[in-house]
Amino acid sequence: MAQSGVRGEGARSRVRHAGELGWDDSLYDENGDPVQPVGETGEQARAASGSAASREDDDDPAPETQGRGGRHGGGEKRPGGEGRRPRRRRRALRWSATVLSVLILGTAGAGYLYYQHLNDNIQKDDLNIGDAKDRAAAPKPNAAGQTPLNILLIGSDARDTKENQRLGGAKETFGGVPLADVQMLLHLSADRTNMSVVSMPRDTLVQIPKCTDPDDQHVYQATVGRTMTNQSLGRGGPGCTVATWEKLTKIHIDHFMKIDFAGVVAMADAIGGVPVCVDANIHSKDSQGHGSGLKLEKGTTSIKGKQALQWLRTRYGFEDGSDLARARAQHQYMNSMVRELRENATISNPNKLRKLAETATKALTVDDGLGSVKKLYDLGNELKKVSPERITMTTMPNRYVGARVEPTDDATKLFRLVREDIALDGKNKKSADRTSSDPASEDDRIGVTVQNGTRTSALAPVPGRASAVSQLLVGKGFLRTTADTTTASAEDETVIRYPSADLEGDAQRVAKALKIPLSAVEESSEVSGVTLVVGADWREGTAYKAKARDDKTPKTADALNGADAGACMHVNPNFTWS
Repeated sequence: MAQSGVRGEGARSRVRHAGELGWDDSLYDENGDPVQPVGETGEQARAASGSAASREDDDDPAPETQGRGGRHGGGEKRPGGEGRRPRRRRRALRWSATVLSVLILGTAGAGYLYYQHLNDNIQKDDLNIGDAKDRAAAPKPNAAGQTPLNILLIGSDARDTKENQRLGGAKETFGGVPLADVQMLLHLSADRTNMSVVSMPRDTLVQIPKCTDPDDQHVYQATVGRTMTNQSLGRGGPGCTVATWEKLTKIHIDHFMKIDFAGVVAMADAIGGVPVCVDANIHSKDSQGHGSGLKLEKGTTSIKGKQALQWLRTRYGFEDGSDLARARAQHQYMNSMVRELRENATISNPNKLRKLAETATKALTVDDGLGSVKKLYDLGNELKKVSPERITMTTMPNRYVGARVEPTDDATKLFRLVREDIALDGKNKKSADRTSSDPASEDDRIGVTVQNGTRTSALAPVPGRASAVSQLLVGKGFLRTTADTTTASAEDETVIRYPSADLEGDAQRVAKALKIPLSAVEESSEVSGVTLVVGADWREGTAYKAKARDDKTPKTADALNGADAGACMHVNPNFTWS
Protein backbone atom coordinates (compact mmCIF):
# COMPACT_ATOMS: atom_id res chain seq x y z
CA MET A 1 0.00 0.00 0.00
CA ALA A 2 1.37 3.41 -0.90
CA GLN A 3 2.14 5.67 2.00
CA SER A 4 0.39 8.99 2.60
CA GLY A 5 0.10 11.75 5.17
CA VAL A 6 -1.87 9.34 7.28
CA ARG A 7 0.47 6.52 6.44
CA GLY A 8 3.74 8.39 7.12
CA GLU A 9 6.63 6.28 8.33
CA GLY A 10 8.39 6.76 11.64
CA ALA A 11 7.16 7.50 15.13
CA ARG A 12 4.44 10.07 15.46
CA SER A 13 4.95 12.73 18.07
CA ARG A 14 1.69 12.02 19.83
CA VAL A 15 -1.99 11.14 19.62
CA ARG A 16 -4.28 14.11 19.95
CA HIS A 17 -7.46 14.04 21.96
CA ALA A 18 -10.90 15.59 21.63
CA GLY A 19 -10.28 18.01 24.45
CA GLU A 20 -7.38 19.59 22.59
CA LEU A 21 -9.42 20.72 19.61
CA GLY A 22 -11.93 23.46 18.98
CA TRP A 23 -13.16 25.82 16.27
CA ASP A 24 -9.68 27.32 16.00
CA ASP A 25 -7.66 24.21 16.46
CA SER A 26 -4.23 25.62 17.10
CA LEU A 27 -2.15 27.77 19.36
CA TYR A 28 -1.11 29.26 16.05
CA ASP A 29 -2.77 31.94 13.97
CA GLU A 30 -3.44 31.66 10.25
CA ASN A 31 0.19 32.53 9.50
CA GLY A 32 1.54 29.79 11.80
CA ASP A 33 2.54 32.31 14.47
CA PRO A 34 2.11 31.27 18.12
CA VAL A 35 -0.66 32.69 20.27
CA GLN A 36 -1.12 32.36 24.02
CA PRO A 37 -3.03 29.22 25.20
CA VAL A 38 -5.74 29.35 27.79
CA GLY A 39 -6.23 26.63 30.38
CA GLU A 40 -9.38 24.80 29.44
CA THR A 41 -9.73 21.05 29.30
CA GLY A 42 -11.58 19.22 26.56
CA GLU A 43 -14.46 18.37 28.85
CA GLN A 44 -14.69 21.96 30.03
CA ALA A 45 -14.70 23.15 26.45
CA ARG A 46 -17.59 20.90 25.59
CA ALA A 47 -19.52 22.03 28.63
CA ALA A 48 -18.74 25.72 28.19
CA SER A 49 -21.28 27.99 26.57
CA GLY A 50 -19.55 29.19 23.39
CA SER A 51 -20.33 32.43 21.62
CA ALA A 52 -22.06 31.76 18.33
CA ALA A 53 -21.25 35.21 17.12
CA SER A 54 -17.50 35.21 17.55
CA ARG A 55 -16.35 31.59 17.99
CA GLU A 56 -13.19 32.79 19.72
CA ASP A 57 -10.12 30.59 20.21
CA ASP A 58 -10.56 28.14 23.09
CA ASP A 59 -7.24 26.39 23.25
CA ASP A 60 -7.08 23.39 25.54
CA PRO A 61 -4.13 21.94 27.40
CA ALA A 62 -3.29 18.47 26.21
CA PRO A 63 -2.95 15.60 28.61
CA GLU A 64 0.31 13.74 28.59
CA THR A 65 -0.53 10.95 26.22
CA GLN A 66 1.02 7.53 25.95
CA GLY A 67 -0.37 6.91 22.47
CA ARG A 68 0.78 4.38 19.96
CA GLY A 69 3.90 5.01 17.96
CA GLY A 70 4.28 4.38 14.26
CA ARG A 71 2.13 5.90 11.58
CA HIS A 72 -0.85 7.14 13.58
CA GLY A 73 0.40 8.13 16.98
CA GLY A 74 3.15 8.42 19.52
CA GLY A 75 3.65 8.86 23.23
CA GLU A 76 6.20 11.63 23.50
CA LYS A 77 5.61 14.57 25.78
CA ARG A 78 6.41 17.90 24.22
CA PRO A 79 9.66 19.19 25.76
CA GLY A 80 9.19 22.17 28.07
CA GLY A 81 5.49 22.26 27.38
CA GLU A 82 4.12 21.18 30.74
CA GLY A 83 2.21 18.49 28.85
CA ARG A 84 0.25 21.08 26.86
CA ARG A 85 -0.25 20.60 23.16
CA PRO A 86 -1.28 23.19 20.59
CA ARG A 87 -4.39 22.58 18.57
CA ARG A 88 -4.19 23.28 14.90
CA ARG A 89 -6.16 25.98 13.24
CA ARG A 90 -8.46 24.71 10.61
CA ARG A 91 -6.69 25.09 7.31
CA ALA A 92 -9.50 26.22 5.09
CA LEU A 93 -7.57 25.53 1.93
CA ARG A 94 -8.09 21.79 2.42
CA TRP A 95 -11.82 22.16 1.93
CA SER A 96 -11.22 23.82 -1.38
CA ALA A 97 -8.34 21.64 -2.44
CA THR A 98 -10.39 18.48 -2.38
CA VAL A 99 -13.11 19.79 -4.67
CA LEU A 100 -10.48 21.47 -6.78
CA SER A 101 -8.65 18.24 -7.48
CA VAL A 102 -11.85 16.41 -8.39
CA LEU A 103 -13.14 19.08 -10.72
CA ILE A 104 -9.83 19.80 -12.39
CA LEU A 105 -9.29 16.14 -13.15
CA GLY A 106 -12.72 16.19 -14.77
CA THR A 107 -12.30 19.36 -16.81
CA ALA A 108 -8.65 19.35 -17.78
CA GLY A 109 -9.10 17.04 -20.76
CA ALA A 110 -7.62 13.77 -21.96
CA GLY A 111 -4.08 14.92 -22.63
CA TYR A 112 -2.54 13.66 -19.44
CA LEU A 113 -3.86 10.15 -20.00
CA TYR A 114 -0.75 9.50 -22.06
CA TYR A 115 1.46 9.99 -19.06
CA GLN A 116 1.04 6.61 -17.44
CA HIS A 117 3.67 7.39 -14.87
CA LEU A 118 1.05 9.56 -13.16
CA ASN A 119 -0.45 6.36 -11.79
CA ASP A 120 2.61 5.97 -9.60
CA ASN A 121 1.94 9.37 -8.05
CA ILE A 122 -1.44 8.37 -6.70
CA GLN A 123 -1.48 7.06 -3.14
CA LYS A 124 -4.12 4.53 -2.13
CA ASP A 125 -5.80 3.44 1.09
CA ASP A 126 -8.71 1.23 2.16
CA LEU A 127 -12.22 2.58 1.59
CA ASN A 128 -13.99 1.59 4.81
CA ILE A 129 -12.22 0.05 7.81
CA GLY A 130 -15.22 -0.15 10.12
CA ASP A 131 -17.18 -3.33 10.77
CA ALA A 132 -18.73 -4.70 7.59
CA LYS A 133 -22.07 -5.17 9.35
CA ASP A 134 -22.25 -1.43 10.01
CA ARG A 135 -21.94 -0.39 6.37
CA ALA A 136 -24.79 1.67 4.98
CA ALA A 137 -26.87 -0.12 2.36
CA ALA A 138 -25.99 0.64 -1.25
CA PRO A 139 -28.68 2.65 -3.07
CA LYS A 140 -31.06 0.81 -5.34
CA PRO A 141 -30.93 1.54 -9.09
CA ASN A 142 -33.60 3.81 -10.51
CA ALA A 143 -36.01 2.71 -13.25
CA ALA A 144 -33.25 3.21 -15.83
CA GLY A 145 -30.82 1.07 -13.86
CA GLN A 146 -28.72 4.06 -12.76
CA THR A 147 -27.30 4.55 -9.26
CA PRO A 148 -25.98 7.71 -7.57
CA LEU A 149 -22.33 8.17 -6.69
CA ASN A 150 -21.17 9.34 -3.26
CA ILE A 151 -17.58 10.49 -2.71
CA LEU A 152 -16.23 11.64 0.65
CA LEU A 153 -13.70 14.43 0.22
CA ILE A 154 -11.24 14.67 3.09
CA GLY A 155 -8.83 17.49 3.84
CA SER A 156 -5.97 16.44 6.11
CA ASP A 157 -3.97 18.88 8.22
CA ALA A 158 -0.87 16.66 8.02
CA ARG A 159 2.53 18.37 8.08
CA ASP A 160 4.14 15.37 6.42
CA THR A 161 6.37 17.25 3.97
CA LYS A 162 8.44 20.42 4.21
CA GLU A 163 6.07 22.15 1.81
CA ASN A 164 2.98 21.18 3.80
CA GLN A 165 4.69 22.36 6.96
CA ARG A 166 5.60 25.67 5.35
CA LEU A 167 2.01 26.22 4.22
CA GLY A 168 0.38 24.96 7.39
CA GLY A 169 2.70 26.43 10.03
CA ALA A 170 2.77 24.87 13.50
CA LYS A 171 6.32 23.54 13.26
CA GLU A 172 6.05 21.34 16.38
CA THR A 173 3.39 19.22 14.69
CA PHE A 174 5.56 18.02 11.78
CA GLY A 175 4.81 14.35 11.21
CA GLY A 176 2.11 14.29 13.89
CA VAL A 177 -1.19 12.45 13.80
CA PRO A 178 -3.34 14.10 11.11
CA LEU A 179 -6.88 15.32 11.60
CA ALA A 180 -9.70 15.26 9.04
CA ASP A 181 -10.36 18.94 9.52
CA VAL A 182 -12.33 19.16 6.28
CA GLN A 183 -15.00 16.59 5.43
CA MET A 184 -17.35 17.02 2.54
CA LEU A 185 -19.71 14.59 0.85
CA LEU A 186 -20.09 14.96 -2.91
CA HIS A 187 -23.27 13.34 -4.21
CA LEU A 188 -23.69 12.85 -7.96
CA SER A 189 -27.28 12.01 -8.85
CA ALA A 190 -28.14 8.69 -10.46
CA ASP A 191 -29.18 10.38 -13.72
CA ARG A 192 -26.05 12.64 -13.61
CA THR A 193 -28.15 15.80 -13.90
CA ASN A 194 -27.26 17.36 -10.56
CA MET A 195 -24.65 17.41 -7.82
CA SER A 196 -25.07 18.05 -4.10
CA VAL A 197 -22.28 18.82 -1.65
CA VAL A 198 -22.61 18.60 2.14
CA SER A 199 -19.73 19.78 4.31
CA MET A 200 -19.54 18.88 8.00
CA PRO A 201 -17.95 21.17 10.62
CA ARG A 202 -14.80 19.52 11.89
CA ASP A 203 -15.80 19.79 15.55
CA THR A 204 -19.13 18.01 15.06
CA LEU A 205 -19.67 15.57 17.92
CA VAL A 206 -20.21 12.03 16.64
CA GLN A 207 -19.59 8.48 17.74
CA ILE A 208 -16.60 7.14 15.84
CA PRO A 209 -17.15 3.42 15.21
CA LYS A 210 -14.72 0.57 15.73
CA CYS A 211 -12.00 0.74 13.07
CA THR A 212 -9.16 -1.63 12.19
CA ASP A 213 -5.95 -0.23 10.74
CA PRO A 214 -5.45 -2.09 7.44
CA ASP A 215 -1.64 -1.98 7.73
CA ASP A 216 -0.89 -3.21 11.24
CA GLN A 217 -4.35 -4.58 12.14
CA HIS A 218 -4.52 -2.44 15.28
CA VAL A 219 -8.14 -2.18 16.43
CA TYR A 220 -9.45 1.21 17.52
CA GLN A 221 -12.53 0.52 19.61
CA ALA A 222 -15.63 2.66 19.11
CA THR A 223 -15.48 5.87 21.08
CA VAL A 224 -17.35 5.97 24.35
CA GLY A 225 -19.89 8.72 23.86
CA ARG A 226 -19.24 11.35 21.22
CA THR A 227 -16.05 13.01 20.12
CA MET A 228 -15.01 15.38 17.35
CA THR A 229 -15.36 13.92 13.88
CA ASN A 230 -11.97 15.15 12.70
CA GLN A 231 -10.23 12.61 14.95
CA SER A 232 -11.47 9.74 12.78
CA LEU A 233 -8.58 10.11 10.33
CA GLY A 234 -6.00 9.25 12.98
CA ARG A 235 -7.79 6.03 13.91
CA GLY A 236 -6.47 3.87 11.08
CA GLY A 237 -6.77 6.18 8.08
CA PRO A 238 -9.41 7.74 5.81
CA GLY A 239 -11.39 4.50 5.85
CA CYS A 240 -12.36 5.30 9.45
CA THR A 241 -13.62 8.73 8.41
CA VAL A 242 -15.75 6.99 5.78
CA ALA A 243 -17.09 4.56 8.40
CA THR A 244 -17.93 7.47 10.70
CA TRP A 245 -19.91 9.22 7.99
CA GLU A 246 -21.83 6.10 7.07
CA LYS A 247 -22.73 5.47 10.71
CA LEU A 248 -24.04 9.02 11.15
CA THR A 249 -25.78 9.59 7.83
CA LYS A 250 -26.75 6.07 6.68
CA ILE A 251 -25.46 7.17 3.26
CA HIS A 252 -23.46 4.55 1.36
CA ILE A 253 -20.09 6.00 0.32
CA ASP A 254 -18.53 4.68 -2.88
CA HIS A 255 -15.16 6.42 -2.81
CA PHE A 256 -13.01 8.88 -0.90
CA MET A 257 -10.38 11.41 -1.93
CA LYS A 258 -7.91 12.91 0.52
CA ILE A 259 -5.66 15.86 -0.29
CA ASP A 260 -2.89 17.89 1.32
CA PHE A 261 -1.85 21.55 1.39
CA ALA A 262 0.78 21.75 -1.32
CA GLY A 263 -1.35 20.69 -4.27
CA VAL A 264 -3.81 23.51 -3.75
CA VAL A 265 -1.33 26.31 -4.27
CA ALA A 266 0.14 24.82 -7.44
CA MET A 267 -3.30 24.09 -8.88
CA ALA A 268 -4.53 27.58 -8.05
CA ASP A 269 -1.64 28.95 -10.11
CA ALA A 270 -2.32 26.52 -12.95
CA ILE A 271 -5.92 27.66 -13.27
CA GLY A 272 -4.73 31.21 -13.88
CA GLY A 273 -7.07 33.12 -11.61
CA VAL A 274 -10.51 32.79 -10.01
CA PRO A 275 -12.78 35.84 -9.52
CA VAL A 276 -14.08 36.43 -5.98
CA CYS A 277 -16.07 39.28 -4.48
CA VAL A 278 -16.06 41.27 -1.22
CA ASP A 279 -18.53 44.03 -0.36
CA ALA A 280 -15.83 46.26 1.19
CA ASN A 281 -12.07 46.63 1.33
CA ILE A 282 -10.69 43.81 3.47
CA HIS A 283 -7.42 43.18 5.29
CA SER A 284 -7.46 39.95 7.28
CA LYS A 285 -5.11 40.96 10.08
CA ASP A 286 -5.85 42.17 13.62
CA SER A 287 -3.71 43.97 16.18
CA GLN A 288 -2.45 40.65 17.59
CA GLY A 289 -1.37 39.45 14.15
CA HIS A 290 -4.26 37.03 13.69
CA GLY A 291 -5.43 36.64 10.12
CA SER A 292 -4.50 35.24 6.74
CA GLY A 293 -3.09 38.52 5.46
CA LEU A 294 -5.64 38.71 2.62
CA LYS A 295 -5.90 42.27 1.35
CA LEU A 296 -8.41 43.08 -1.39
CA GLU A 297 -10.32 46.09 -2.62
CA LYS A 298 -14.10 46.18 -2.64
CA GLY A 299 -15.65 44.41 -5.61
CA THR A 300 -14.48 41.49 -7.74
CA THR A 301 -10.82 40.47 -7.98
CA SER A 302 -9.25 37.55 -9.84
CA ILE A 303 -7.01 35.73 -7.36
CA LYS A 304 -4.44 32.97 -7.70
CA GLY A 305 -1.37 31.65 -5.93
CA LYS A 306 -0.77 33.25 -2.55
CA GLN A 307 -3.96 35.33 -2.66
CA ALA A 308 -6.06 32.26 -3.45
CA LEU A 309 -4.50 30.48 -0.48
CA GLN A 310 -5.21 33.49 1.75
CA TRP A 311 -8.84 33.65 0.59
CA LEU A 312 -9.41 30.00 1.34
CA ARG A 313 -7.88 30.31 4.82
CA THR A 314 -9.48 33.60 5.84
CA ARG A 315 -11.64 33.61 8.95
CA TYR A 316 -10.78 36.96 10.50
CA GLY A 317 -12.58 39.52 8.37
CA PHE A 318 -15.45 37.56 6.84
CA GLU A 319 -18.86 38.17 8.42
CA ASP A 320 -18.84 37.13 12.09
CA GLY A 321 -15.38 35.57 11.99
CA SER A 322 -16.74 32.01 12.34
CA ASP A 323 -15.77 28.85 10.56
CA LEU A 324 -19.16 28.89 8.85
CA ALA A 325 -18.32 32.22 7.21
CA ARG A 326 -15.02 30.80 6.04
CA ALA A 327 -16.83 27.81 4.52
CA ARG A 328 -19.16 30.23 2.70
CA ALA A 329 -16.14 31.94 1.17
CA GLN A 330 -14.81 28.57 0.09
CA HIS A 331 -18.14 27.75 -1.56
CA GLN A 332 -17.94 31.01 -3.50
CA TYR A 333 -14.41 30.22 -4.67
CA MET A 334 -15.27 26.68 -5.74
CA ASN A 335 -18.31 27.69 -7.74
CA SER A 336 -16.42 30.50 -9.42
CA MET A 337 -13.53 28.18 -10.23
CA VAL A 338 -15.85 25.70 -11.93
CA ARG A 339 -17.41 28.47 -14.01
CA GLU A 340 -13.96 29.69 -15.05
CA LEU A 341 -12.87 26.25 -16.18
CA ARG A 342 -16.02 25.72 -18.20
CA GLU A 343 -16.45 29.16 -19.72
CA ASN A 344 -12.88 30.22 -20.42
CA ALA A 345 -11.07 26.91 -20.97
CA THR A 346 -8.29 28.36 -18.81
CA ILE A 347 -6.10 25.27 -18.94
CA SER A 348 -5.39 24.65 -22.62
CA ASN A 349 -1.59 24.78 -22.70
CA PRO A 350 -0.15 21.23 -22.76
CA ASN A 351 2.71 22.14 -20.43
CA LYS A 352 0.34 23.70 -17.89
CA LEU A 353 -1.92 20.69 -18.21
CA ARG A 354 0.95 18.30 -17.60
CA LYS A 355 2.10 20.27 -14.57
CA LEU A 356 -1.41 20.37 -13.16
CA ALA A 357 -1.87 16.63 -13.63
CA GLU A 358 1.44 15.93 -11.90
CA THR A 359 0.49 18.18 -9.00
CA ALA A 360 -3.02 16.81 -8.61
CA THR A 361 -2.02 13.16 -8.65
CA LYS A 362 0.80 13.71 -6.15
CA ALA A 363 -1.60 15.50 -3.80
CA LEU A 364 -4.24 12.76 -3.79
CA THR A 365 -4.84 9.70 -1.67
CA VAL A 366 -7.81 7.65 -2.88
CA ASP A 367 -9.41 4.25 -2.43
CA ASP A 368 -8.58 1.43 -4.83
CA GLY A 369 -11.71 2.15 -6.84
CA LEU A 370 -10.21 5.48 -7.93
CA GLY A 371 -6.58 4.38 -7.84
CA SER A 372 -5.53 5.14 -11.42
CA VAL A 373 -5.46 8.08 -13.79
CA LYS A 374 -7.98 6.32 -16.03
CA LYS A 375 -10.43 5.88 -13.14
CA LEU A 376 -10.02 9.49 -12.08
CA TYR A 377 -10.50 10.60 -15.68
CA ASP A 378 -13.69 8.55 -15.96
CA LEU A 379 -14.92 10.10 -12.71
CA GLY A 380 -14.15 13.53 -14.10
CA ASN A 381 -16.22 12.81 -17.19
CA GLU A 382 -19.15 11.88 -14.97
CA LEU A 383 -18.80 15.08 -12.97
CA LYS A 384 -18.60 17.18 -16.14
CA LYS A 385 -22.13 16.13 -17.06
CA VAL A 386 -23.49 18.46 -14.36
CA SER A 387 -23.79 22.14 -15.25
CA PRO A 388 -23.01 24.81 -12.61
CA GLU A 389 -26.73 25.60 -12.44
CA ARG A 390 -27.34 22.14 -10.96
CA ILE A 391 -24.56 22.21 -8.34
CA THR A 392 -25.67 22.94 -4.78
CA MET A 393 -23.17 23.41 -1.95
CA THR A 394 -24.38 23.19 1.64
CA THR A 395 -23.13 22.99 5.21
CA MET A 396 -24.59 20.44 7.62
CA PRO A 397 -27.13 22.22 9.86
CA ASN A 398 -25.78 22.28 13.41
CA ARG A 399 -26.19 23.73 16.87
CA TYR A 400 -23.77 24.40 19.68
CA VAL A 401 -23.08 21.94 22.46
CA GLY A 402 -20.78 23.97 24.66
CA ALA A 403 -17.85 24.83 22.40
CA ARG A 404 -18.66 22.05 19.89
CA VAL A 405 -21.55 21.43 17.53
CA GLU A 406 -23.94 18.58 16.81
CA PRO A 407 -26.29 17.78 13.91
CA THR A 408 -29.85 19.10 14.15
CA ASP A 409 -33.12 17.67 12.86
CA ASP A 410 -32.50 19.69 9.69
CA ALA A 411 -29.24 17.79 9.27
CA THR A 412 -31.14 14.50 9.49
CA LYS A 413 -33.47 15.79 6.79
CA LEU A 414 -30.55 16.87 4.61
CA PHE A 415 -28.98 13.42 4.93
CA ARG A 416 -32.29 11.84 3.91
CA LEU A 417 -32.53 13.99 0.79
CA VAL A 418 -29.06 12.90 -0.26
CA ARG A 419 -29.76 9.27 0.63
CA GLU A 420 -32.93 9.32 -1.47
CA ASP A 421 -31.20 11.09 -4.37
CA ILE A 422 -33.39 14.17 -4.12
CA ALA A 423 -31.81 17.21 -5.76
CA LEU A 424 -31.01 19.98 -3.28
CA ASP A 425 -31.84 22.65 -5.87
CA GLY A 426 -35.51 21.60 -5.79
CA LYS A 427 -35.59 20.47 -9.42
CA ASN A 428 -35.81 16.75 -8.79
CA LYS A 429 -37.72 14.68 -11.30
CA LYS A 430 -40.61 12.79 -9.79
CA SER A 431 -40.30 9.04 -10.11
CA ALA A 432 -42.51 6.16 -9.15
CA ASP A 433 -41.50 3.88 -6.30
CA ARG A 434 -39.46 0.98 -7.62
CA THR A 435 -41.03 -2.45 -7.17
CA SER A 436 -38.62 -5.16 -6.15
CA SER A 437 -37.78 -7.95 -8.59
CA ASP A 438 -37.61 -10.29 -5.58
CA PRO A 439 -40.90 -12.25 -5.41
CA ALA A 440 -42.74 -12.01 -2.13
CA SER A 441 -43.67 -15.06 -0.11
CA GLU A 442 -47.28 -15.87 0.74
CA ASP A 443 -48.60 -13.47 3.38
CA ASP A 444 -48.98 -16.17 6.01
CA ARG A 445 -45.34 -17.17 5.55
CA ILE A 446 -43.81 -13.70 5.91
CA GLY A 447 -42.27 -13.15 9.32
CA VAL A 448 -42.70 -9.59 10.59
CA THR A 449 -41.49 -7.94 13.80
CA VAL A 450 -43.33 -4.77 14.82
CA GLN A 451 -41.59 -2.18 16.98
CA ASN A 452 -42.85 0.96 18.69
CA GLY A 453 -40.93 4.03 17.53
CA THR A 454 -43.64 6.60 18.26
CA ARG A 455 -41.61 8.55 20.82
CA THR A 456 -40.85 12.17 19.93
CA SER A 457 -38.81 14.89 21.60
CA ALA A 458 -42.03 16.15 23.19
CA LEU A 459 -44.18 13.02 23.52
CA ALA A 460 -43.69 9.65 25.21
CA PRO A 461 -44.18 6.50 23.10
CA VAL A 462 -47.78 5.35 22.73
CA PRO A 463 -48.27 2.35 25.07
CA GLY A 464 -49.10 -0.90 23.28
CA ARG A 465 -48.66 0.55 19.81
CA ALA A 466 -46.50 -2.30 18.54
CA SER A 467 -49.07 -4.85 19.70
CA ALA A 468 -51.94 -2.95 18.10
CA VAL A 469 -50.28 -2.79 14.68
CA SER A 470 -49.11 -6.39 15.03
CA GLN A 471 -52.72 -7.51 15.53
CA LEU A 472 -53.71 -5.41 12.51
CA LEU A 473 -51.22 -7.33 10.35
CA VAL A 474 -52.37 -10.69 11.71
CA GLY A 475 -55.91 -9.72 10.75
CA LYS A 476 -54.69 -9.09 7.19
CA GLY A 477 -53.27 -12.62 6.97
CA PHE A 478 -49.67 -12.03 8.13
CA LEU A 479 -49.90 -14.79 10.72
CA ARG A 480 -46.18 -14.82 11.59
CA THR A 481 -46.24 -11.28 12.94
CA THR A 482 -44.94 -10.61 16.47
CA ALA A 483 -44.77 -7.47 18.58
CA ASP A 484 -41.50 -6.36 20.13
CA THR A 485 -42.63 -4.91 23.46
CA THR A 486 -39.40 -2.96 24.00
CA THR A 487 -39.36 0.63 22.82
CA ALA A 488 -37.49 1.10 19.57
CA SER A 489 -35.50 4.16 18.59
CA ALA A 490 -37.72 7.11 17.79
CA GLU A 491 -38.73 7.40 14.14
CA ASP A 492 -40.41 10.49 12.72
CA GLU A 493 -41.92 8.41 9.94
CA THR A 494 -42.99 4.77 9.86
CA VAL A 495 -40.38 2.58 8.20
CA ILE A 496 -40.07 -1.06 7.13
CA ARG A 497 -36.57 -2.51 7.18
CA TYR A 498 -35.18 -5.77 5.80
CA PRO A 499 -31.66 -7.23 6.12
CA SER A 500 -30.90 -8.56 2.64
CA ALA A 501 -32.13 -8.53 -0.96
CA ASP A 502 -33.92 -11.88 -0.64
CA LEU A 503 -36.38 -10.27 1.81
CA GLU A 504 -37.01 -7.03 -0.10
CA GLY A 505 -40.10 -8.44 -1.81
CA ASP A 506 -41.55 -9.55 1.55
CA ALA A 507 -40.96 -6.09 3.05
CA GLN A 508 -42.64 -4.39 0.10
CA ARG A 509 -45.60 -6.78 0.39
CA VAL A 510 -46.08 -5.68 4.02
CA ALA A 511 -45.92 -2.04 2.92
CA LYS A 512 -48.56 -2.57 0.23
CA ALA A 513 -50.88 -4.34 2.68
CA LEU A 514 -50.73 -1.36 5.05
CA LYS A 515 -50.68 1.24 2.22
CA ILE A 516 -47.28 2.50 3.34
CA PRO A 517 -45.24 4.07 0.48
CA LEU A 518 -42.52 1.84 -0.94
CA SER A 519 -40.09 4.70 -0.32
CA ALA A 520 -40.43 3.80 3.38
CA VAL A 521 -38.95 0.34 2.73
CA GLU A 522 -35.19 0.20 3.21
CA GLU A 523 -32.39 -2.32 3.56
CA SER A 524 -30.61 -2.27 6.92
CA SER A 525 -27.92 -4.31 8.61
CA GLU A 526 -29.50 -3.45 11.97
CA VAL A 527 -32.35 -5.95 11.58
CA SER A 528 -32.39 -9.73 11.15
CA GLY A 529 -35.78 -9.99 9.42
CA VAL A 530 -38.59 -7.83 8.07
CA THR A 531 -39.13 -5.19 10.76
CA LEU A 532 -41.89 -2.60 10.86
CA VAL A 533 -41.11 0.37 13.08
CA VAL A 534 -44.28 2.34 13.79
CA GLY A 535 -43.25 5.99 13.70
CA ALA A 536 -44.51 9.22 15.22
CA ASP A 537 -46.63 9.76 12.11
CA TRP A 538 -48.85 6.77 13.09
CA ARG A 539 -49.51 7.17 16.78
CA GLU A 540 -53.16 6.12 16.52
CA GLY A 541 -55.74 4.44 14.31
CA THR A 542 -55.64 1.39 12.05
CA ALA A 543 -55.16 3.17 8.72
CA TYR A 544 -51.78 4.62 7.88
CA LYS A 545 -52.03 8.06 6.33
CA ALA A 546 -48.82 9.10 4.68
CA LYS A 547 -48.21 12.78 5.24
CA ALA A 548 -46.94 14.97 2.45
CA ARG A 549 -43.17 14.75 2.40
CA ASP A 550 -41.16 17.90 2.75
CA ASP A 551 -38.31 17.53 0.31
CA LYS A 552 -37.11 21.12 0.38
CA THR A 553 -33.51 21.76 1.35
CA PRO A 554 -33.47 23.24 4.88
CA LYS A 555 -32.65 26.95 4.99
CA THR A 556 -30.18 26.21 7.75
CA ALA A 557 -28.05 24.31 5.20
CA ASP A 558 -27.00 27.69 3.75
CA ALA A 559 -27.26 26.44 0.17
CA LEU A 560 -25.29 28.17 -2.59
CA ASN A 561 -26.01 27.50 -6.25
CA GLY A 562 -23.04 26.90 -8.53
CA ALA A 563 -24.25 29.44 -11.09
CA ASP A 564 -24.62 32.30 -8.60
CA ALA A 565 -22.05 34.71 -10.02
CA GLY A 566 -23.39 37.48 -7.79
CA ALA A 567 -22.23 35.90 -4.53
CA CYS A 568 -20.16 38.38 -2.51
CA MET A 569 -18.63 37.98 0.94
CA HIS A 570 -19.63 40.46 3.62
CA VAL A 571 -16.62 42.08 5.27
CA ASN A 572 -16.52 42.61 9.03
CA PRO A 573 -16.23 46.41 9.62
CA ASN A 574 -13.31 45.78 11.99
CA PHE A 575 -11.22 44.46 9.11
CA THR A 576 -11.72 47.15 6.47
CA TRP A 577 -9.25 49.74 5.22
CA SER A 578 -9.42 52.88 3.13
